[in-house]
Amino acid sequence: MIHDEGLFLITGATGKTGRHATKRLLESGHRVRAMVHRPDERSAALADAGAEIVVADFRDLDGMATALRGVSGAYFCYPILPGLVEATAGFAQVATEAGVRSVVNMSQISARRDAGSDAARQHWLSERLLDRTGLITTHLRPTFFAEWLKVWWENREGEGYLRLPFGEGRHAPIAVADQARVIAAVLTDPEPHDRAIYPLHGPVEHDHHEIAEAMADVLGFPVHYDPISIKEFTSAMRERGLPEHLVQHLGNVAVDYRDGVFAGTNDIVERIGGHAPLTVRQFVDADRSSFDTSGPYHVPAPDTDGGPK
Repeated sequence: MIHDEGLFLITGATGKTGRHATKRLLESGHRVRAMVHRPDERSAALADAGAEIVVADFRDLDGMATALRGVSGAYFCYPILPGLVEATAGFAQVATEAGVRSVVNMSQISARRDAGSDAARQHWLSERLLDRTGLITTHLRPTFFAEWLKVWWENREGEGYLRLPFGEGRHAPIAVADQARVIAAVLTDPEPHDRAIYPLHGPVEHDHHEIAEAMADVLGFPVHYDPISIKEFTSAMRERGLPEHLVQHLGNVAVDYRDGVFAGTNDIVERIGGHAPLTVRQFVDADRSSFDTSGPYHVPAPDTDGGPK
């Protein structure tokens, strides 16, 4: 089968890292096939930017075969949902049949054999499965995304609140745009990264008190970090209707975070992606409007009667 060395498949193309990786590859003159679950305004925007859109599902081998036909390299990104190992097995089989050369796998920093999170353990298994294929394989393990600050942010009466179960743990938030630089760079030159596992970090490690302080400096109003229990956090996520698989994951990675699993920083983004990653201040300053309102999953503070404010 003849492959176009400039044709790359991006799965999860309307998601955070997938959308940015698609744009970076297109801007570099590569052809991109963007895999989406359904056509919508997000996929239309990618098409307008020059991507070829394919509608497919990880559980559909024939659909995946169509998506991977003629592709040189693929970005594999599965959401935090049940079925990751099965999806990885199907992807690996179909990619091998199609003669795909390389894969960049989005894993997570908490992936390990003895992880308490079901999702994290499945990521570890999926890494090992891909390592057993003939594909040139690279695993990315990001710490918490900077974008997660927007998800759990509360704007209340002119002040900001981060009510999270992370204790005094630390990490260096990593923006999706910076992860996309690494994804695009590895896809276009995969050989030096074969079987590599790359933890992805932002440039500065903080605890959440320091993150709140950095946000306040940019936004110009007080921002508070209010450490809460893991039980309060997971109960709030269940009340908001998040899937149990995700809630179980979040509760266990909160333990990992407190234990230092998410801590650290390195030069991988700059060394491979070619650009220094965004600091918290730069990230917030570039997207100020997102902090005008509360994020969809913020945990509201209880009032004096024990109910949410």
